Amino acid sequence: MSNVQFADIFKESHALEFDSNSITKGTVLQIYDDFIIVDVGLKSEAIVPARQFMNLNNELEVKPGDVIEIAVDYIDDGNGATGASREKAKRIKSWHELVGFYESGETVEGTITGRVKGGFTVEMQGGVKAFLPGSLVDIRPVKEGLDLEGKTLEFKIIKVDHIRNNIVVSRRSVIASENNIDREALLAKLEEGATVKGVVKNLTDYGAFIDLGGVDGLLHITDMSWKRIKHPKEIMQLGDEINVKVLSFDKEKSRVSLGLKQLGDDPWKAMQDKFVVSQKVPGIVSNITDYGCFVEISDGIEGLVHISEMDWTNKNVNPHKFVQLGQSVEVVILELDDAKRRISLGMKQCQDNPWKSFEESHGKGDKLTGVIKSITDFGVFVGLDGDIDGLIHINDISWNTSGEEAIRQYKKGQEIEIIILGVDAERERISLGVKQLQHDPFMNFAEENDRGSKASGSVTAVDAKAAVIQLAEGLEGILKASDFSDAKGVELSDALKEGQELDVFVLSIDRRNRKINLSTKEQKQAPEIKTKPKKAGSPAKGNMSSGSSSMSSSLGDLFRKEMSDEDKD
Repeated sequence: MSNVQFADIFKESHALEFDSNSITKGTVLQIYDDFIIVDVGLKSEAIVPARQFMNLNNELEVKPGDVIEIAVDYIDDGNGATGASREKAKRIKSWHELVGFYESGETVEGTITGRVKGGFTVEMQGGVKAFLPGSLVDIRPVKEGLDLEGKTLEFKIIKVDHIRNNIVVSRRSVIASENNIDREALLAKLEEGATVKGVVKNLTDYGAFIDLGGVDGLLHITDMSWKRIKHPKEIMQLGDEINVKVLSFDKEKSRVSLGLKQLGDDPWKAMQDKFVVSQKVPGIVSNITDYGCFVEISDGIEGLVHISEMDWTNKNVNPHKFVQLGQSVEVVILELDDAKRRISLGMKQCQDNPWKSFEESHGKGDKLTGVIKSITDFGVFVGLDGDIDGLIHINDISWNTSGEEAIRQYKKGQEIEIIILGVDAERERISLGVKQLQHDPFMNFAEENDRGSKASGSVTAVDAKAAVIQLAEGLEGILKASDFSDAKGVELSDALKEGQELDVFVLSIDRRNRKINLSTKEQKQAPEIKTKPKKAGSPAKGNMSSGSSSMSSSLGDLFRKEMSDEDKD
């Protein structure tokens, strides 16, 4: 053979086109300890590592003359040898099969081999590596720390990257397909009242979504426990398998309402046999709000202690400062409402009522000394025994001075002498008085003077039709023009002057309205002023201990009102 012929043959051998990602058939020629010689139809034989032909028992699977599939890595490394791989051939073959599964939509088995950023690695057939995103592991959120390594599962290939030789798989698609079958079967047998098993799929502030196997049901927070809970995570976690009861089912909308507490006994059914109104029971503070606190008095039974029922004397108590969560307390049952499943509780009722204690130890007319707690537009609050307050109404401060003026003489923290006018323990009210410590000039006058009695006084105010006569300090009477003279058209402003001394006769005394009518004419028998009988339930205007506004009205005010009424006439 000439040099030219050899060169052509050599050039031809190197010019052979070869795809390193293709599979070719070869014949086993010779077997050595570490490698095997395979004829792949090239100018040089391929050398393949013997370990690639070993089975699980470390036994050689081929013999000389066997035809095998291999992938050629390189042609003639310069030493007259060609590299080939049986494992690569298997991977290439598996890759082509996996591409077929991707195109057909068939599922394929794989083993999760480890966790990587964003998901997991999965080893498919032939040792091909695939990526499983964390979001595609399941149709429900995967519990943190869930061990999936080493598990062989069914997957669906959702992406194939030929350039990068990457495969992305999904377990979620497989589960969804399975659930579609299960969903139809579940919907066919699902009914209200049935107990079913499900998996916690999602947690919200208002409840939990339970996967029943292709159908999601809502387990509302109020149906989780007979006890009050703030969040579903208090009794369940994502991925938990639980039994629930179907409360309602809308087949058309595929909406399922579930209950967990309904699987147990309703504690309210035995409540009537266990609790009665006025009963004192121990409990645990289970919740605190701005308007009170909830106390659990039995397993699954809790009632509200309103802020008004926490303390006898402090009506604006801050519940968060008064009690602590989990605190053991003693309460009294105030009200039971079976229909609304509500219990009203009280804490203050476990202590002596200071209002009743005061009522039992004090009575009307008792004189006391107290310290002014506060002063308002309508009166003065005085601190009493038992850390309670009594009210001196503005009309019960002075006989002679208007309440608005008399109240100015008092200051907060001042010690003051008072008299009890009335005690109403049920309404938590104690009426006090100051002026009642002194004699009433009106009543003194009324007791000492009959109709027709003669008296003397001075004119303090006068106009054409009437005059105000001061009979004593803090005591005034009204003299009308018609009671001054029988002459018609007499104007008192012409006949009388302010400061003028005058003898008068008592024409009438109106005790109810605290009004004295006077006359300059001697009265042989003055007519008695009759008043309409008091209607049932209406307050008496002249009640000495009530502190009504009529008691504080001066005769000067009455005079001016009367003059105004006459002008209208």
